[in-house]
Amino acid sequence: MSAAAPQHTPLAERLRPQTLASVIGQQHLLGEGLALRLAFESGQPHSCILWGPPGVGKTTIARLMADAFDAQFITISAVLGGVKDIREAVDKAEAARDGLHQQRTIVFVDEVHRFNKSQQDAFLPHVESGLFTFIGATTENPSFEVNSALLSRAAVYVLQPLGEDDLRQIIGRAQAINAVPPLQAAAADRLIAYADGDARRLLNTLETLAVAVGREKLAEVTDDWLLRVLGERMRRYDKGGEQFYDTISALHKSVRGSDPDAALYWFVRMLDGGADPRYMARRFIRMASEDIGLADPRALRLALDAAEVFERLGTPEGELALAECVVYLAVAPKSNAVYKAFAEAKAFVKTDGTRPVPKHLRNAPTALMKQLDYGKAYRYAHDEAGGFAAGENYLPEGMAEPGFYRPVERGLEIRIAERLRELKKLNNKN
Repeated sequence: MSAAAPQHTPLAERLRPQTLASVIGQQHLLGEGLALRLAFESGQPHSCILWGPPGVGKTTIARLMADAFDAQFITISAVLGGVKDIREAVDKAEAARDGLHQQRTIVFVDEVHRFNKSQQDAFLPHVESGLFTFIGATTENPSFEVNSALLSRAAVYVLQPLGEDDLRQIIGRAQAINAVPPLQAAAADRLIAYADGDARRLLNTLETLAVAVGREKLAEVTDDWLLRVLGERMRRYDKGGEQFYDTISALHKSVRGSDPDAALYWFVRMLDGGADPRYMARRFIRMASEDIGLADPRALRLALDAAEVFERLGTPEGELALAECVVYLAVAPKSNAVYKAFAEAKAFVKTDGTRPVPKHLRNAPTALMKQLDYGKAYRYAHDEAGGFAAGENYLPEGMAEPGFYRPVERGLEIRIAERLRELKKLNNKN
């Protein structure tokens, strides 16, 4: 019987840094005198959360921390694991602590945000007792995804996507061990853009390309060949993840800030990342109501029309209507006066008592109601000069004018403000 073929070690694993000095990127944490470097040099491990996008070194840093403190390293995948795995980790940590060498333990939980509250709570007593050091890795904002009790016992380190120079260094290391064929400069640039700050994605792609290059016996990877092999670019972000919400936030703020170029850029980034154009249309309707309001009431109608056009045409033709909409929203005059007035009115009503409706404003459909003076002395505005009953009161008796709506001096609200000032003068004369 022939011997089994040796198991292939992925390129990402072969190039995984073995020392802190060989880590590429994250110098804002690992540089001399900086937070994570000081943690390594302290001689005392501490629980922490490593928060950052995929492929930026979270697992590598956790492993290096275990090596630095000569600790037993236990990995749990929150995607595949559960309470049983946590119990096994506790048993191993106790055995290492009570053994001959009294070894420390680091428990590394990948994708910790996938664990539910009870699973995360299971770590607390052991972190507090010092049985093991907890390191969680997450691509999601730990403020929302990690229990506050666990979060309060862990330092949070924010890891950044790798830069272009970082990714070029990784390509160089792969070429240094002859794992990657020569790359045309344009092909290398395309691969770096394709990786989008993710070292694992870059290395996995390089490994796939190396197999294809060997099969076709190419001397060099050209940009044209790379385009044929890669096909349509992979989507750049998880449609339900943190980056999605960061990007839509940037789009909304660009519209609010009246920058059409930035608004178009973030809109296209959203589409490129796989966002549903219908979701984008709903956001535009919200922007028209929230940030433009009565400064330009046409904006809301245009947003509704753009949504309808997309429903009729679909992708890609219908996306042009959405692009026109986002540009219009960006250049339109802005007012959140109604948005603020509505919020103030809701807050006032929530805390105020139930004031009776003044009798002159009540409806009087029956004889009894008329006998009780419902509707008595009500002034019908259309019968008054200018269609305005000057001096009439429409608020509950004894209630001061709240002044919820304060139009801004932009767009149509300039004229609205002028009209309100005219009406106030007429009221003051009576």
